[in-house]
Amino acid sequence: MTLLESSITSVHNPRVKSWAQLLDKKGRDKQGQFIIEGVHLVQEALASGAAVETLIVASDRQQELPTGLLEQALAAGIECVAVSEQVLAKCTDTLAPQAVLAVLPKLRYEPRDLLAAAAPGLVVVIDGIQDPGNLGTIIRSADAVGATGVLLGRGTVDLYNPKTVRSTMGSLFHLPIVQGDLRDALPQAASAGAAIVTTSLQAKMSCYEYDFREPVWFVVGNEGQGVSEEVSLLATEQIIIPMQGRAESLNAAMAATVVLFEAMRQRGVS
Repeated sequence: MTLLESSITSVHNPRVKSWAQLLDKKGRDKQGQFIIEGVHLVQEALASGAAVETLIVASDRQQELPTGLLEQALAAGIECVAVSEQVLAKCTDTLAPQAVLAVLPKLRYEPRDLLAAAAPGLVVVIDGIQDPGNLGTIIRSADAVGATGVLLGRGTVDLYNPKTVRSTMGSLFHLPIVQGDLRDALPQAASAGAAIVTTSLQAKMSCYEYDFREPVWFVVGNEGQGVSEEVSLLATEQIIIPMQGRAESLNAAMAATVVLFEAMRQRGVS
């Protein structure tokens, strides 16, 4: 038996047009909302206490949802709307959409939230990453190592790009993710006692020699250009990831993950 009987069937419905606009950055910025797609992301959002506003469910596929998911959402006061397959497809950028989407307000964190950590902070700073999959993977790695949070500098791909959101696998709900001006935030972090660390092919110190047990703001640069010159000038330390093979460099997300897991190892996780 289905819980949601009535259904929005027209792609010209004003609400559907509003949801579809969230696929574009302009629409997300205007409405202050974003969309998550699929059962796993919706479950992560609900489990994390995220402020889900609306659940959009394929009316003929409610049986595909995990037992209790709709009941949980309804009990939490979340609006649940049944829609046709055509409407669902209008609101997603995937070729084979799952049976559920959700609409949420954008996250509301400030740079000062990253400075308030009681334990030695480990903040991942993003300086101009352009690929949404890379950004999502870095956020997922930051979550995996227990980082304090993530700071997104100007010129970075939109956090709420659907591909970025999917790549986080729900990690965007697990730690603070802040957007800010690195020229302001990094000097403030340094003044508070954090090291500003970047990778460089010219660095002398290996990431395995560096002491990550102190507060660190680790900067990940653009895929092609690396860390920008103005941000490099704010760095207090530079490190290099040693490699024995013939590869010239690592993918940005892969390099970030290597460094972050070394930081976790040094901080006492085995």
